[in-house]
Amino acid sequence: MKTLPIITLSLLGFAAAQAENWPQWRGPSLNGTSPETGLPTTWTRETVKWTAPMPGPSGASPIVWGDTVFVSSPDEEKNLVLFALDRKDGSVRWKKQLGTGDITKGRANMSSPSPVTDGKTVFASYGTGDLAALDFDGKVLWSRNLSSEYGRLSYNWIYGSSPLLFQGKLYLQILQRNPAPADYPGQAGGDPARESFLLCIDPATGKNLWKVPRTSTAHDESQESFGTIVPAVGKDGKTQLLVEGADCLSAHDPATGAELWRGYGLNPTRRGDMRSVPSPVSVDGLAIAAGPKKGPLLAFRTDMKGDISDTGVAWRFDEKRTPDVCTPVYYQGKLLVLDGDSHTLSALNPKTGEKIWQGEIPTRAVVRSSPIAADGKLYFIDEQNNVIVTGTGDKFEVLAKNAMGDSEGTRATIAVSSGDLFIRTPQALYCVGK
Repeated sequence: MKTLPIITLSLLGFAAAQAENWPQWRGPSLNGTSPETGLPTTWTRETVKWTAPMPGPSGASPIVWGDTVFVSSPDEEKNLVLFALDRKDGSVRWKKQLGTGDITKGRANMSSPSPVTDGKTVFASYGTGDLAALDFDGKVLWSRNLSSEYGRLSYNWIYGSSPLLFQGKLYLQILQRNPAPADYPGQAGGDPARESFLLCIDPATGKNLWKVPRTSTAHDESQESFGTIVPAVGKDGKTQLLVEGADCLSAHDPATGAELWRGYGLNPTRRGDMRSVPSPVSVDGLAIAAGPKKGPLLAFRTDMKGDISDTGVAWRFDEKRTPDVCTPVYYQGKLLVLDGDSHTLSALNPKTGEKIWQGEIPTRAVVRSSPIAADGKLYFIDEQNNVIVTGTGDKFEVLAKNAMGDSEGTRATIAVSSGDLFIRTPQALYCVGK
């Protein structure tokens, strides 16, 4: 059975060329999975390969290309920095300050977006609006500040959407609150008017290829989204960009940003405090999105046009055990759905939404990192820094619970590369392998 049916031949080539790398938040296949095998299941702090201390907490996931690991972080002076580490021993090759003025709210801060790389250039973005491209030696090739260009980013829990690098273009979503409340992090005076928009950037120059508004009928905090754009291939063979947030899921033309379709229903109560966190998932001509705060999990058809809120819903999963934060994973024919609040992991049939199995994960801590799947296992970390490993087979099975031991809690998704796991906690980055 194919494990990556959304990938066309061109996308499959993209994934295969990076099989041993983890180039962006959702990995080499852009869906939270990796073809890696032989990964560890259990370990202790004493058996990790190396530990690289970090100067501050961050929800940004590490990314890996070849012998380099990139990690975003605030430093002790509230600067926003990008680290390049040697993947063999975790030593710092270089660090570059790319912004300043870190702000923390809850456990979120200005360094939440994950970097992304194509193997030659690394791109980093921050909640301050700073966006930069660097070569692998740490030289800044170009930089911009989106807050200076379009107004400070208006998010109650600070901007956290990671950029997407796809088919030679850099994409960002800015789904924010309008007007911007004065008490939001980083807001102080000025024009409160804000536009939600999608941005396509030339990675070589940093210049816009297009910028399009992304409107919705959402109001107040429900306008905000912390998700990342996900590419998909419709049944017509054409690529779409999926954007989740502001009460709906929409699909856009990668060449122009033009909206192809949209479906509402993720926030059926139409409440104004229902910000969206997960990113969508694409499976065999369906686009799947999780509504906020126990909202429904909806699967929309991708071969329709316009408003498909009613006509385009293929199935609905509404058990109130749906993810408020964690992005689901499609792996080995199953949609794996983690509700990090009720500690429930469900395996669904992605074609029908039918439940295959469901079980309770062994933690009392909230989980706000998104799970990743590889080697027949699912990996995720809770907010007490326990890495939980489950099986992905025909029944619910907990394989291990590995305590990392650091204080505070993490929201960073685990990365996989060349047989190793890269685990970010508030205090350090760990490399774990057999």
